[in-house]
Amino acid sequence: MRVSGVLHLLAFIFALVATWIFISSYISFNMKTLRLPRWLADLDSQAIPVVRTKCGLSKPCPDNFFAFKISSGAANVVGPTMCFENLVIMSPVKNNVGRGLNIALVNDVKLLVKFLKDIPEGTLVLMASYDDPGTKMNDETRKLLSSLGSSYANQLGFRDSWVFLGAKDLKDKSPFEQFLKNNPDSNKYEGWPELLELEGCVPQKRKAWPSVAAQ
Repeated sequence: MRVSGVLHLLAFIFALVATWIFISSYISFNMKTLRLPRWLADLDSQAIPVVRTKCGLSKPCPDNFFAFKISSGAANVVGPTMCFENLVIMSPVKNNVGRGLNIALVNDVKLLVKFLKDIPEGTLVLMASYDDPGTKMNDETRKLLSSLGSSYANQLGFRDSWVFLGAKDLKDKSPFEQFLKNNPDSNKYEGWPELLELEGCVPQKRKAWPSVAAQ
């Protein structure tokens, strides 16, 4: 009985080894005869170039256009970010953002009015809200922001989200603006609307603005 049991065990092991050899040979043969489609083989043999755009835009800007990207603050937790021509000019990481309107760190409405008045003609102005952009605004401030091309300056209020790119003494309204009203029924965050992002290519010549829209 013991001899018979040993023979059965050897026979079982032999069958396993033979099966493994057969399967290995079959797979090896088929892998050698398998060919990829030509288009897939070309992709595999050639490196796919990675197109890097300024400010991480979805597509590169044409010649004579500036690349920009503006993100508003998220609630009162994450500050806004501004990128212009691939240079991050304002962000929480740089620690140069604050509550209110982020044009520069201006908290006094009188200083804000003076700042807006002193902007040279033709200068591009990037703005982003953080927490509360509108409470301290007066009529003169709103008028000055409107002169930069804003369509929503007169509506800005407590904890609204707003991103904007304009220019001093722009004759038409800027196409580069997004606005979201603080509404308890639709706010994404408790007490605040969601973060806004605005990106695009702005013409270097102001007269070309009316025919351009933000991405």
